[in-house]
Order: sequence, then structure tokens, then C-alpha cells
Amino acid sequence: MQTTTMLDTPTAALKALGITTYKEIHYQQTPGDLVTQTLERNEGVLNDTGALVIKTGEFTGRSPKDKFIVKDSITENTVNWNDFNIPIESKYFDIVYSKMMHYLSAKEIWVRDSYACADPTYRTNIRTINENPWSNLFAYNMFLRPSELENFKPDWHIIQAPGFHADPVTDGTRQHNFAMVSFTKKIILIGGSGYTGEMKKGIFTILNYILPQNENVLSMHCSANMGKDGDTAIFFGLSGTGKTTLSADPNRSLIGDDEHGWTNDSVFNFEGGCYAKTIDLSEDKEPEIYRAIKHGALVENTVFFEGSNKIDFSSKEITENTRVSYPLHYISNALEPSVGKTPKNIFFLTADAYGILPPISKLSPGQAMYQFISGYTAKVAGTEAGVTEPKSTFSACFGAPFMPLHPGKYAAMLGEKMKTHQVNVWMINTGWSGGPYGIGHRMKLPYTRAMITAALEGKLDNITYEAHPVFGMMMPLSCPDVPSEILNPRNTWSDKNDYDVKAKELAKQFKKNFEKYEAGVNDEIKAAAPLV
Repeated sequence: MQTTTMLDTPTAALKALGITTYKEIHYQQTPGDLVTQTLERNEGVLNDTGALVIKTGEFTGRSPKDKFIVKDSITENTVNWNDFNIPIESKYFDIVYSKMMHYLSAKEIWVRDSYACADPTYRTNIRTINENPWSNLFAYNMFLRPSELENFKPDWHIIQAPGFHADPVTDGTRQHNFAMVSFTKKIILIGGSGYTGEMKKGIFTILNYILPQNENVLSMHCSANMGKDGDTAIFFGLSGTGKTTLSADPNRSLIGDDEHGWTNDSVFNFEGGCYAKTIDLSEDKEPEIYRAIKHGALVENTVFFEGSNKIDFSSKEITENTRVSYPLHYISNALEPSVGKTPKNIFFLTADAYGILPPISKLSPGQAMYQFISGYTAKVAGTEAGVTEPKSTFSACFGAPFMPLHPGKYAAMLGEKMKTHQVNVWMINTGWSGGPYGIGHRMKLPYTRAMITAALEGKLDNITYEAHPVFGMMMPLSCPDVPSEILNPRNTWSDKNDYDVKAKELAKQFKKNFEKYEAGVNDEIKAAAPLV
């Protein structure tokens, strides 16, 4: 791979985009060069293990209300327009684009050619253009790295300039920061925000639009791993449900931790790296992630213990959303290429702080589609003094902000693939048992691991089940290495009547949330709603 600082081809390519820079163009720099340049520009420091530590500035997370999709002849009747898929007129994209190219023409530029989708059939070439080296390091870490570039032609461009601010009065934005996607021009513009995750999620968004419609590939916000016998497992779950922890099984190979596609005969990773949360990270709890924080890794928005360059992973001083990106090969049991076989088991992870849902249950295809669209978890509400009531969160397909199509489209594909390949779908509650938060207790991680292992090894195939009286999912009466008395959540509550009341209250929340999707789903999904 070439690492020269100036090449004729990138220069000509930038000019074609409208970037007529007279400053230096850094093309396809090595991680070492990008780290050195960041340090020389005083934009980052090294921690005690050699990782680059930076601050992303004003924004330490995504800004969903400032993400726009150009509404044009391609997207007008296909995108599910809502609070996450916000339309913007083509003229505003063109205005912002012109201003950004003028802005970048006066800057040093870092250019990287990479691609998404580990399955070569669906490879999507990406050219990323950044105004700082550490953003380009993120692109190196997170996207797949070509073995040769001689015939590289970008399918999509990401143009990211944290220093460029939009003018809402003239540019059609809500405020100065933005992420804009044009499916016609195949360009993602990101400005006013240094949060690197906007680049990753921009590509995820376009793949979630293209692959299900054009390729019959189900795009998924999930982690995935594969056993020694080639059996693939998929883990869906919102933040805090254990998706990364439970998929990081030392006895199984990691396919990926966040974004995947499911074809007729395989599951493949979209990415070439991991973007892991680091809040409260420890070597005991997450040894692979902890050890991946080394030279080449990019750590965001953390602070050091006073007088040292050792990261205080418990600190929320800057944000709770502290992150690290690193190449997938930093994980010792990562699968390369990151392509697995058709899944045998799918796990929906929820951290139910109400203590209502079973610790493990088996879902019918209709129930799986209903729960997939619901994308439920319940968290402990904030950190405000005296606020201890759980708060429900519903995110369609376990990733609503990145799903441009109607959730019913993704759910129907999931149901079809489930039936075709006879896949087991399990709901795992990693949340509370014996009552809600404040009364009950968090499900023990060894029990959760034992339940998942039993499902993966087929030890739950020929046992007796009972249906949950409200939600309908099937609960096993026994599971190896797990006390039978905790398998039915009602049995763990001291006040059974209180459980019944709270279960119906939660069911009403599900039904209320689902109202906005009913027009776009089939009768099988509607029939899987909980009973109230």
C-alpha cells in the first residue's frame, strides 16, 4: 500500500470534486504517520500503552436531529421519513457542498481509500476526505483496507470537516453541525462535528438503504460470532444490553461487533474494525477490548488519572460515551475474512429494568418480527437524585436512527430468512429479576452466559416450555447451570399480583409504541402483540 504524501491521482480526484487545494495532500498514510502528525499538530497525546487519545470537541456523540437525507427522485417514495430520516432539498445539499469544497481548498487534506462489506460480492468502495489526521486514522481502523489500489474507484465519498460550520439561515440545516446523505451523488457530507462515529454510521445508513432493496441482503445492527463447527450466532441489542460482552466469547470467533449483512448463505461484517464503548472498561470484564488499546488505536474523550497518562475509564468528565476504535485484527479470535455461515441462532438482548421479561425465551417467527420492530430495552432513568423509576426505550430494528426504510421491510426479511433457514430466535433479558430496579437484582452474567451456551449447544431443543401469559414467548422450565426458579420471572417476585399488573403496564407500552408501524406490517406480526 502506498503511503506517499502527494500523488497525482488523488490531486486530480480532489479537483474533480471541487477541492482545488494548494496545500499538502496526505494520501493513504500509515497509522504511525497519522499518529505522528496528530501529535505534531497538538491534537492528541499518547496514553501509557501507546494509543492515541483525542477529544472530538463540541460533539461527543451522534446528533440524530442534524442528520439529513436528500429528498429527490431516488428517495422520495422509498425512505421512511421520520424524526431520524429527515428530508432536505437538493438545493441545500448543493449549497453546503460548494461551501465545503471552498473551505477544504485552503486546508491540508487527508485522503483514504477503503471499502465496506467483507463479502466481495457486495464490496462498496469508499474514499474518505478529512481535514485532520486522527479522523483519517478512524477511517483506517473502521473500514476495510484494500490489498491493492491500482484500479480503485470510489463508489461513495465521505467528506468530513469538523471546522466547517453551516449557516442555518442559508443552508437548510437546524444548526451549524450536520450530516447529509445524497443517494444521487453518492456523497456523505459531515461538518461542524468532530465525532468520528458520524462517518461510520453514514456508511451504515447507505448500506441499510441499498442492500435490502437491491441485493436482498438483510442489513443488521448486531454483533456476530461463529463456533468451531461453523455455527453462526447473531446478537441484537441496544446500548447497555450486553451485545459486545456476550458476543465476545473466547470459545467462538468474532465476525464483528456492530454491523452485518445476511445473504442467502452467509453473514458478513460491513466493517474492518471495532468502535467500542470504554466507560468503566476493565481488563477483567472486557480483556480483548482492554488489550486492543495500544499503538494504532484511537481513544476518544477520556481523561487521565492526575499526573499520569493512564486512562481513567470510570470518568464521565467529558462524556459517558467514551470510545475506542481499532482494526478487527487487534482482537485475538477475530475471523478473517469476517464472513460466517447462515446463522443457527439469533439473540435479542434486552436489559429490562422492570424485571418483567424472562431471562431466556424462545420466539416464534411472528414474535421475532414484532420484537425486532419494537427493539425494546428499559434503563434506569438517569443519575438525577431521587429518580429510580426505569424508563422504556424502543428503537426499531435495534438501530432506528440508521434505518432509512420502513422497519416492516427489515422485519419481513428477518421472518423470511428465519423460516427458510429454520433459525432459532431467543430473547435474553440481561436486566432485572425478582422485581424492578430498586427491589430486584440484576441477572447474574454467569447465568446469562450459561443460557446462551445452552441455546448454542442445542441443550434447549428437547425440553418443556411454557408460554408467558402476557407476551406469549416460550419460557424453558429448565436450563443447564441455571436455577429453574428464575426462568419464570413471575416466580421471582414476592408479590405475584404486582407482577401481573406491571406486566400488563409494560405490554401497553409495547402496543402504544407499535401503533406507528402497524400500517407497514403483515397480520402475522400484528398477531404477535402482547395481550392486555
